[in-house]
Amino acid sequence: MNQDVDRTMQALFAAIQEDGGRWSAHHRGLRLSSQFQPIYSLPHRRPVGYEALARFTDAGGASVDPALVFAQGPDPFEQLQLDRLCRLLHVHNFVTQAVPDCWLFLNIHPEVFVRAALEAPMLARAVQTVEQLGLPMHRLVFEVTEEVMARGAYFEQAVEAARATGCLLALDDFGAGHSNFDRVWRMRPEIVKLDKSLPQRALAAPRVARIMSQMVALLHECGALVLQEGIEGRDEMQLALDADVDLLQGYGLGRPMDDLLEPQTNPTIDGFWDLIDVRSLQGRERDEERLLPFRAAAQAAVVRLKAGEPLEQAGQSFLSVPGAQLCFLLDEHGLDLGMRVHPDAQDSCPDLRFAPLDASHHARWSRRPYFRRAMADIGQLQVTRPYLSLHGARMCVTLSIAFWLGPHLRVLCADVDWGDGDIRRPAAAPA
Repeated sequence: MNQDVDRTMQALFAAIQEDGGRWSAHHRGLRLSSQFQPIYSLPHRRPVGYEALARFTDAGGASVDPALVFAQGPDPFEQLQLDRLCRLLHVHNFVTQAVPDCWLFLNIHPEVFVRAALEAPMLARAVQTVEQLGLPMHRLVFEVTEEVMARGAYFEQAVEAARATGCLLALDDFGAGHSNFDRVWRMRPEIVKLDKSLPQRALAAPRVARIMSQMVALLHECGALVLQEGIEGRDEMQLALDADVDLLQGYGLGRPMDDLLEPQTNPTIDGFWDLIDVRSLQGRERDEERLLPFRAAAQAAVVRLKAGEPLEQAGQSFLSVPGAQLCFLLDEHGLDLGMRVHPDAQDSCPDLRFAPLDASHHARWSRRPYFRRAMADIGQLQVTRPYLSLHGARMCVTLSIAFWLGPHLRVLCADVDWGDGDIRRPAAAPA
């Protein structure tokens, strides 16, 4: 077995050569070289890693699609060797440029990844080679697609074998096709790369943007950093920032290049942060203006309730504001007192599909943010983040205020329509 490993490594090293300060290789009449696309952290404003990409050119210097090259090899062993050759070449070109403190992301074919569990001597030699070249394994990130999950019982062994080397694992193209979180839980990757199609889908549909934010939160709960591919411009960067994505990659930040960038901040990102400051201020002002009549009306309703008016009358000042959804009253334990008032326009055309959720007498809302925040600051009006209301399954924000009604503590809650066109958090919402 060790002789086979020696022959394999000798063949790989024989196939690469230094070429003008960089390393290259030849395969079936094609020249093979490396390019690196930067991966940025928004808060750090600089590259924290690079994805290595294979580039093929023919004898005339014309580019050849790498996918076609990998698909042409009829011999599985030849494909395996080409996959290994690419990684060896990338490591050479990466360490030659001596950029410190950043990751090298290497794509690895699912079959190659799984074979590592069965070829311990080959894996050990590969690790030894990488470290001898000057790249510690903790700076190496292996990217695998979800296709690797279909490799059966050997998948878990391959994950453990790879992780034992000290490298990081990245699950690529998550969110495309039939992605599911079961695969994340099984693999436990340190990094999950969201498919590049997600930003465009999210920009076209606010509902997808909300789902994306929840997806990122769930991936964080799984213990993974989240990297968004396909960042083309400021809109995608804004989307990623709103979704709490950790790392960014895309043509808008940097195209694949032969040379690594110097470890410095990116003016595109610095300009983006300036834009964020302006957008945040404008957004807060816009949200505050939008909520202003609802704030005044909710506070007026509390005054009328304290004066002894029933909710049906006291809430009319709030419900007369266009966009109001409903008013309801809770006791000090979060129990719904059964006094829920809806605008006449909604009552005349109710959505019967959600009727089972509308009968809320004795429902308990003590875990809802609008109740907890109001009880924590009695007398002060609170505003929630946008969320899906159980009343008609519509996006809303809830204004709430706790107040004393005689000897009893009560919480007035008032829902405002916050439709699909605007999913920003209101400016007054507590952190």
